[in-house]
Amino acid sequence: MSTKQIKEFQDEVAIPEGITVTQKRRMLTFKGPLGKAHQSFRSIPVTLEITERKVILKTIERRKRDYAILHAARSLVRNLCEGLLDGYTIKMKVVFAHFPITVKVEGRKVLIENFQGERAPRTASIIGNTKVIPNGEDVLLTGEVWTDITQTAANIELKTKVKNKDHRVFLDGIYVYEKKRGIEK
Repeated sequence: MSTKQIKEFQDEVAIPEGITVTQKRRMLTFKGPLGKAHQSFRSIPVTLEITERKVILKTIERRKRDYAILHAARSLVRNLCEGLLDGYTIKMKVVFAHFPITVKVEGRKVLIENFQGERAPRTASIIGNTKVIPNGEDVLLTGEVWTDITQTAANIELKTKVKNKDHRVFLDGIYVYEKKRGIEK
């Protein structure tokens, strides 16, 4: 294998000012102005090395699949650094035709009431440190960890999925319409 091919299977992520990264075995802990987050690399086959203001990622093997895993790991590290500096916001829209849907937050659950006239509320779980703010026909999700916010949005969207009906006609649900960097109030 040439040196060019070996360098392809190694990547580094610059750590921005204000973020500190510590490593304990295969767990990276990030601390920044917005809080603290951690990411386990136990099931991700890459080796980690922290130097001055850089996280160096190397694959264990040299296949095409490992190249993709390397870039996924790089994205995880980069998103955690960006999130602890700026945060992330996802906006969701409540859409209904006849029965007005109401969204409430109780503890670590999101309650979706009166969906298609149902008596019992549907519940979606909130992942991690995500803050869910219902605001009329909008639902605002904010937080520092991108994977937690997007998983919470997916949980809410899946709980309002219409089953056994034509989805082109029955458009009721809660849908993502905007994703951006920065925490919005």
